[in-house]
Amino acid sequence: MSDEMKGKWEKAKGYVKDKAGEATGNPDLEAEGEAQRAQGEAQETVGKARRKAGEAVEKIGEKIRED
Repeated sequence: MSDEMKGKWEKAKGYVKDKAGEATGNPDLEAEGEAQRAQGEAQETVGKARRKAGEAVEKIGEKIRED
């Protein structure tokens, strides 16, 4: 699984924990969920950057092969 997908998964799990903490009045669970969402967001951002870098390298390779 790519970093982008792992990040989305972590964000989703964090969202569930955050909302469960809110619903049950558990501030620790809510904070844990918020932290997990932030971590997932960062991981997703890294994954997007890697994907875009890979796409750029592929385009450069295609240009070189065309010449």
